[in-house]
Amino acid sequence: MLPREELLKGVENRDSVARAIDQAEQAIKTWEVVLTDFLSPPELVEIQRVFNRLTEVQLVAWGGYPQAERQRIAIARSELPLDQSQVSLVAVEIAGNFLFDTASHRDFLGAMLGTGIVREKTGDVIVLGERGAQAIVAPELVEFLEMSLKQVRSVPVKTQRIELSELRVREPKKKELTTVEASLRLDAIASAGFGMSRSKMVDFIDAGDVRVNWKEITQASSQVKSGDLIAIRSKGRLEVGEIAVTKKDRYRVQLTRYM
Repeated sequence: MLPREELLKGVENRDSVARAIDQAEQAIKTWEVVLTDFLSPPELVEIQRVFNRLTEVQLVAWGGYPQAERQRIAIARSELPLDQSQVSLVAVEIAGNFLFDTASHRDFLGAMLGTGIVREKTGDVIVLGERGAQAIVAPELVEFLEMSLKQVRSVPVKTQRIELSELRVREPKKKELTTVEASLRLDAIASAGFGMSRSKMVDFIDAGDVRVNWKEITQASSQVKSGDLIAIRSKGRLEVGEIAVTKKDRYRVQLTRYM
């Protein structure tokens, strides 16, 4: 048995981590590959962090394409071969003419959930503008969605399975910049990266809208380090790159902002 209570100490996403521990014990017992549902980025990061302490099992996460936010995790005994191909998921296309009635990510996801499926069985939704959208889902949902998902907003749609290789994923827009700061405080680095005042950034942090490596941070004085990913709700993400100390003992920080 895995040290369940020890593993759950201090975790944020307790229910998700507990389910993953149950599934890991099943994988150990049955010698089979066990799959989680689709997980959000904070859940993924926390489960991977917790499981890094274990030698009995291994994990592979996959969401259909390299930048996928929502992913499933395959869990298996350490002795077994495990790769992305064992993470079972499929893509569907939701095709329609949205030229005169533009639909958002929320509209497509809402229409999918409106058929009666649950969020845990759906991965990313990729909006294609006037042509519709594509979505990653658990394989058992495909036939149901093909029969049930017939309309998004006022637009009739045709839903059908496609190959993962047909996903039209756009590379995220990004901007490289450099800032020189007196400290590596979160509010200083994030305000420089997102191009806003420090007081405004503190407001976002105090409101719980800022995550570092998908973990909510509410202390403006928290220190960031190279490799950290800072995300602000509705504002995008910021990756902290190389950090160097200048002759005047300030910090020159390379940043990449994803928009």
